[in-house]
Amino acid sequence: MHHEAPLVPFLGLYFNLANMLMITIASAIVFIIAVLSTRRLAMKPTGIQNFMEWIMDFVKGIINSTMDWKDGGRFHVLGITLLMYVFVANMLGLPFSVVVDNQLWWKSPTADPVITLTLAVMVVGLSHYYGVKLKGTAEYGKEFFKPFWFMFPIKIIEEFANTLTLGLRLYGNIYAGEILLGLLAAGLATDTMTTLAAAVPMLIWQGFSVFVGAIQAFIFTMLTMVYLSHKVSHDH
Repeated sequence: MHHEAPLVPFLGLYFNLANMLMITIASAIVFIIAVLSTRRLAMKPTGIQNFMEWIMDFVKGIINSTMDWKDGGRFHVLGITLLMYVFVANMLGLPFSVVVDNQLWWKSPTADPVITLTLAVMVVGLSHYYGVKLKGTAEYGKEFFKPFWFMFPIKIIEEFANTLTLGLRLYGNIYAGEILLGLLAAGLATDTMTTLAAAVPMLIWQGFSVFVGAIQAFIFTMLTMVYLSHKVSHDH
């Protein structure tokens, strides 16, 4: 079950080629979907354009549930991108995995904590950036001392906790799902009786994993908007 990662050293750092491959594929899929759905816009949407408009309305609903549209409208495209990217990334490792020379090349990129924590750091970093941009450095800095000055250390710990929980929640759910799929797939490669016994649970778990992947994409996008609303809304 344990496979090595294809790592290459560069300037004293190690880069995971599988991660680079899978995030590129996930990005390409999202880009292709976006291009195809907006290539021939019509007043009465059909097909993939209808799907994209549903995604846009869905993300708009997420934003409206966390902050005023006046504050949150600027994050609409960010929310659409995150929702689609995280969902596609969650799905890539479900159908199969590719192992070459005991190195795992094809998997869900979100099954790696480096990817999910990087996304979490990006989200939290953006929340601070927009907080300073929209409120100003002085006013934004005061938020860390409210309602009492001694809350400052707790607010700092909260920022680190938000980053860790946002990234590790996504990683844990997707990684655990792929581990179980790997165990069931190993059962398919043995005798006939074991194959039949493992086939049905594997199909059921794959279907459940699609549901889990969709829920995790929703949760990641929702929490992103919650964190942003805490920084940019003047009523928080």
